[in-house]
Amino acid sequence: INELIQKRQLLEAFASIKLMEDETISERDSEKYSDNPQEFIRKSKDVDLLYNSMTNAIQSIVEETLEDPTLQHTMLTAMVTLIAREEAAHPNTDSAAHPGSDLLGRPRKWREQWREAVNKSARKRVLKAPMPSREDAISWLGLHLHFLQEHLRKDLLKIKSSVKKCYPEEYQVCDTYVEAFHNAVASHLQELSQGPLDFQEVYTLLDWVANTYHSEHFLGHPELKPDVKTENLSLLLTPANWDKLKNDYIDSAKGNIKSYFGNILRLEVKEKWEKEVHSEEKENLYHASLSFDIQTIFVEHVKLSRDISRSLETKMLELCMAELLEFIPRFEQEFMEWSTAQDSPIFVPYLVAYINSFHDLVSGLEKAFQVNTEQLQKILAALTRNFTNIFLTKLRTKAQPLLKRILTKKWILATERPDLLALAVSQFSEHLQHMREPLGQDLLHEVHKYVVKEYVTQVIKPRWKMNRETRQKVSRKMSLEAKTIHNVLIDQGSDADWLLPAIDHIASIIGEEKKDKIKAYVKELCQDYPDIR
Repeated sequence: INELIQKRQLLEAFASIKLMEDETISERDSEKYSDNPQEFIRKSKDVDLLYNSMTNAIQSIVEETLEDPTLQHTMLTAMVTLIAREEAAHPNTDSAAHPGSDLLGRPRKWREQWREAVNKSARKRVLKAPMPSREDAISWLGLHLHFLQEHLRKDLLKIKSSVKKCYPEEYQVCDTYVEAFHNAVASHLQELSQGPLDFQEVYTLLDWVANTYHSEHFLGHPELKPDVKTENLSLLLTPANWDKLKNDYIDSAKGNIKSYFGNILRLEVKEKWEKEVHSEEKENLYHASLSFDIQTIFVEHVKLSRDISRSLETKMLELCMAELLEFIPRFEQEFMEWSTAQDSPIFVPYLVAYINSFHDLVSGLEKAFQVNTEQLQKILAALTRNFTNIFLTKLRTKAQPLLKRILTKKWILATERPDLLALAVSQFSEHLQHMREPLGQDLLHEVHKYVVKEYVTQVIKPRWKMNRETRQKVSRKMSLEAKTIHNVLIDQGSDADWLLPAIDHIASIIGEEKKDKIKAYVKELCQDYPDIR
């Protein structure tokens, strides 16, 4: 009988075992073994061992169904017939109360053994999918999951097209195999998810579960329809495991995003500030890549998360925004420290470019993600104020030495160009026309007002006495400087025409000798600028 089993002549083997079993039962019932119960137990065990060998043969046939590229249809058909004959031969579980009788006449439950063999085969097939090591391939997990889906899809196609034909409808072969593979994959993914996974690996796992498993690339492949059904399958990962993976993804993303923001800052410092590369210009506005770079971080991370689930998208958007709100003060501090330490010609262009870029960032994020930017706008408003203050501080530092020379003897006698002050101011003001409105116009107006106010402050300070010729010379020089400064700033976009007469009024007063005319000039000055009193 063992030889028949080894040769897979299972129907013949079963007939012989059944005959042996029936004979033993008959002999037991005739009390042949009443004087020798051990002999009965030995024979019963022999029958049981032979049936167990048959069980093992069934399990081997099921496992070989997918392992062997050449499917033995006759073998599967014989196995199905064998299971049916065994079920007919052992219709119930009742056994006589004799020693060893529980080994005889009982159902062997080969259909259940078949189902367990299918499950075992599925587990083996899942574990057989190649898994590259981290050392051999950065995308080892993605490759492994690709191999897994390709191998299992081929197995399912074989089951649909060939294996299914060998079984009666009642076996529900496709459903049984699909469920077995599903459970095996679920167990495998559970094991993978417990290992140390980096940001990209966690995403790969999430994406495969959410977007590949049920897709046309795997279980939903057109060639598998309509036999492979997935509607009644349980979740591939339990809600707890799914949530853990999503949380792991957010946790690992935090470090990544912080690193990306750090790289943005490092590149600004190393590649632009230190090399003094002038900012770009687009549509007459100074432009920095800052807004684009930051929005790219948002787009890449939020889009990937949206592909997994809406809840993950929301969490990722919140994380990106939190990291941005932390990054901006760091960026501001770094820029201000650099600008304080360096007297660089690119300071103002970059200040303008960054203010423009942050404005673009707010509108870009609102448009792309409908995100609440209230907190972001508050931080950027503070940054803009701080940038404006340091701009004005640097302007004062440049202008003050020239302003203090006004009406000094050296200034009066100097033969240098009368536009030195205008040129110094212009190093700052000329860039403001490339700033977004109304910020550029407001700041230019502030510059214009500052220069005129400081000029007036200098000329009305008590000075040494001047003769008529000197006063007239001073008057002409003041008028010329006032006109030069005014024209430069107006050409750059200032709309503060009302500031032009201020210095002219005082120049006229200084150059005039007649008291009545001086009084008239003073009256005009006070009428035009009441706060000068």
